[in-house]
Formats: sequence, C-alpha cells, structure tokens
Amino acid sequence: MPGSGREGREGQEGRLSLNQKTTEYWSVEEAAAGCVRAGIGWIGLWREQVRAAGGAEAAGRVVREAGLRVSSYCRGGFFTADSAADWRRAVEDNRRVVEESATVGCEVVVLVCGGIKGAGLDASRRQVEKGIAAVVPTAEAAGVRLAIEPLHPMFCADRSVIVSLRQALDIAEGFPEEAVGVAVDTFHLWWDPQVWEQIERAGRRIFSYQVCDWLDPLPDVLLGRGMMGDGVIDFAPFTKAVSAAGYTGPVEAEIFNQEIWNQPGHQVLEKMTDRYNSLVAPHL
Repeated sequence: MPGSGREGREGQEGRLSLNQKTTEYWSVEEAAAGCVRAGIGWIGLWREQVRAAGGAEAAGRVVREAGLRVSSYCRGGFFTADSAADWRRAVEDNRRVVEESATVGCEVVVLVCGGIKGAGLDASRRQVEKGIAAVVPTAEAAGVRLAIEPLHPMFCADRSVIVSLRQALDIAEGFPEEAVGVAVDTFHLWWDPQVWEQIERAGRRIFSYQVCDWLDPLPDVLLGRGMMGDGVIDFAPFTKAVSAAGYTGPVEAEIFNQEIWNQPGHQVLEKMTDRYNSLVAPHL
C-alpha cells in the first residue's frame, strides 16, 4: 500500500505517479497509455474521469491491464453543508467514493474537506470532523484509507476549512492510524512555518505526497500551479522530511494549470519526469 514500503518499480524513479489533473483532457485510457510510454508505474485517478470511462470497474480494468497501480482517488470530502439533510447527503456520497476507490484498486481517498457553510467557520470545521467519523467504518470495511488534505488558506472560504497540516493531524489523530491520515501537498503547505515539525508528527499517517510548484506571481488562484522547478518551492527539504517521517509510497505530480493542460500530454509527462528525477527523487 502507498506509504508502507511497496513501490511501483525498483528505485526511486518508480515512485513517480501521474495525477490525472496534470493531463486534464486525457481520459483514463489515454492517461494510462501515456504512463506506460513514459515509464511511470502509478496513476492518481479523478472521479470525473472515472465516471467518463464507464465507472469504477471499467476504469480499474484499464489501469490493471496497463500494469499500473493507483496512488490516490480524488476526491472525497466537501462535508460542509447548509442543512442537516445536505450534510447527510455529503456523507453518503463519501461512502460511495470509498466504494469506488476500492473498486478501482486504490487504497487512498483524498479528502478536500469543504468551505464555509451554514453557521460559519467553526461549525463547518465540526461538520468536517463529524463527516469523517461517519465515513470511517465504511473505509475500514473496504480497506481504504482517508487522507485529509489541508489546502492553502486562500481556499478556506470555498474549498477547505482545513488549512494547515496541524489542523489535519488534530482531526486524524482522533481515529486509528491505519484509517485516517493526511496528504502532504507542497503547493498548499510550503508557506507554513510549522510544516517540518508537523510532517515529523505525522509519521505513518502520511498517506499521500503530492508535488507541484508555487509560481510568483501566481497567475490564477485555482489554475496557477507550476511544474516543479518553475516556482519558489524547495523540494529537497520537503522530500527529505516526508521520507524521514517514514513515507515510502508514490509521489504524485498534481498540477492545475491551463497552460500546461493545453500542451501535448507526452511533452508534459516528459518534462514532469525530468523535473521529478532532478528535484525530488534524489532526496527520497
């Protein structure tokens, strides 16, 4: 399982994973074929593309036939709601996400927890904790782990009221270590002065490590992530810290960027692999 020492191929190069958002316009089949051509052994699947592929069973079959493994399933979460009925619907949808993840052969669901709803910020954060608690039994039964992804504070209003690794761990530690953990994403956490001690604290609860760069100036709030090496993030200390904490699973390149999406996919994977090999892999 990701994070437990099982790797896609021999050596650190075999730990690279293509998160589907990096090649937004590729189908599951196209992304799987691209990974095979590029020598990438892992893929991170997104729910929208899985649906477009005919559902979890069909997408899982494509991935298995390509000889790939699934590093993460994106995304669960969005627990915050304006009413009790909407919150219950969100919980049920997250249970379906867990079942889909198990069907495609993935052990990690990434949770983007949801923005401010209902009675405000504090109430929304309580909704997140309650939502995760409600989904944990389904995840444990399915053999799927829930990775809380703290987002950069600029997303607090609309996407995630969990904005630091410390917050995410405060929630995760209320549940069994094998059930709930965190996703460490360089784009969201590079700014945090507590990030190194919190990565050490996370230890075995690191279920996913995602990399991309912070561009300066940021061209777009949502679609402004950069290819590794094009921005201000120093990947060496991040990668060393995650490795020292015990994480040995795949490393996902997850890049939301319209300019990159418009480029030929094979060129994106070539650059992604080169940057991973030079900036990330040496420090694993």
